[in-house]
Amino acid sequence: MPLRVPRLHIGSIEIIALNDGEGPFFSPRAEAFPEATAAQWAEADRHDPGAVDAEGRWWLQFRAYAIRSDKGVTVVDAGIGPADSPASSWAPVPGALPQSLAAAGIDPAEVDTVVLTHLHTDHVGWAVVTEAAAPSASAAVDANASTGSTTSARRPYFPNAEYLLQRAEFDALDALNPQLRETLTDPLTAAGRLRLLDGDTPLRAGRAVATPGHTPGHQSVLVTDGPEQVLITGDLLVHALQLLNPELAYVHENDPEEARHSRKRMLSRETATTLHLATPHLTQPFVSA
Repeated sequence: MPLRVPRLHIGSIEIIALNDGEGPFFSPRAEAFPEATAAQWAEADRHDPGAVDAEGRWWLQFRAYAIRSDKGVTVVDAGIGPADSPASSWAPVPGALPQSLAAAGIDPAEVDTVVLTHLHTDHVGWAVVTEAAAPSASAAVDANASTGSTTSARRPYFPNAEYLLQRAEFDALDALNPQLRETLTDPLTAAGRLRLLDGDTPLRAGRAVATPGHTPGHQSVLVTDGPEQVLITGDLLVHALQLLNPELAYVHENDPEEARHSRKRMLSRETATTLHLATPHLTQPFVSA
């Protein structure tokens, strides 16, 4: 059965949801949001019933997004990755991003920009891969072609793309996950593909927006056309609880107060503006703010 590829259009710009997998969170959801009340949980479950499974576990989607316009193709985040990815200790790898890209009609070689919202392992999995998993005309859609040794040469999965990361995130790498220096940032730097940003930055379509708090250099991507906007959130919000109650802290936020400020700032829009949210972990890939 062909993969479903949800799309959202604003003006001439197409936002494409790229599925990479789904599975349970590694700890009880009540521990992730210890301040949430029973009423808030009930409201969130009505809003997003697919986020809890029959056993009461928090059920996550793992997505990346593509932005396609007449100026090129940008990919936002890189999913959970292949079988040997840094997320393999907890996420349902191998991910299906190569098949999702193919279903969307996107060759990894045509992607000109990759925005990494932050350096958690479920958002960078396909950014850099072992040589065996690198895209080719015959193997780009084979998610299982990624089981090569981690000692093999590593290269950007999107060979012609510039990878964008906030400098504050790069500077916090050793605190976030020092292993990613060898598996991610060093290979990108060696390939001349890593570009560090200092705050809000225009993109070919839309702009990167600094939304710190979840991590020190977290960023989101905002695409605007007239009164319509699409915010590709990254982990600015990870559950419907935070959409309905932006003040609620998530236990895995680096700075809960800063994350709360970023969330409220980005979700507060003029009444004449329609804001669509493109989220990596909610059940539906596109929701209205």
